[in-house]
Amino acid sequence: MKELLRTTDPTVISFAKMLLQGQDITCFEFDVNSSILEGSIGILPRRLMVLDGDHFAAKSVMQDNKIDLG
Repeated sequence: MKELLRTTDPTVISFAKMLLQGQDITCFEFDVNSSILEGSIGILPRRLMVLDGDHFAAKSVMQDNKIDLG
């Protein structure tokens, strides 16, 4: 698995997941529980991971929709 996106903004994660699912790209959200434990003040980022073989296509989807990958 490769990291596609890291952000503290839950709306960006939701939007990115929706875009990827629309392209039949499987994605996994990491660090959800860590960010909940910190009390929703937004200091711990969440990561969106994709399979190695899907990374290039997923990166293209994010760039096409102007989502900053850092």
